[in-house]
Amino acid sequence: MVNLPSRLFSLLAAAAALAALASGLPAQVAPGGDFPPLAPAGLTGGTLPETAGKVLLVDFWASWCAPCKASFPAYARLNAAYAGRGLVIVAVSVDESASAYSAFLAKLKPPFVTLHDSKQKLVKQVQVPTMPTSYLVDRSGKVRFVHPGFHGEQTERELQKEIEALLDEKAPSP
Repeated sequence: MVNLPSRLFSLLAAAAALAALASGLPAQVAPGGDFPPLAPAGLTGGTLPETAGKVLLVDFWASWCAPCKASFPAYARLNAAYAGRGLVIVAVSVDESASAYSAFLAKLKPPFVTLHDSKQKLVKQVQVPTMPTSYLVDRSGKVRFVHPGFHGEQTERELQKEIEALLDEKAPSP
């Protein structure tokens, strides 16, 4: 699958959302839309973190995905740099096999929350276009940025800039 720059992806995602809406199918999660709640998805493998009022990075990954393996050290650095300021990272595996999920985590030992979407309920609801894809969600629950694929330092730099901007925004009033 071809990995597209974020802006082009956003335009294509918006077009796909309009087409899905016209056809009666659920729309792909895209910038400006709400990210679905994690709790109803039946994710396993860990405890759902508190995300209310936080900046949330949700990354969909699979154990067989080489760019996914490359992304985890970057997410560990982002977690170390920004968790204290209100960033929560949740990495969601779409592996059907619990053993593949567990082996990946045992090898990489991520310092952020990892959950398993073994029934692929959330990945289907979000309509994730490629592995990995990350969704950066603001404090009010709106998707602000989508990163299809992982392109090493380029993606990490983009995420740093976006995370800092979102963390600098005021938290929504209760």
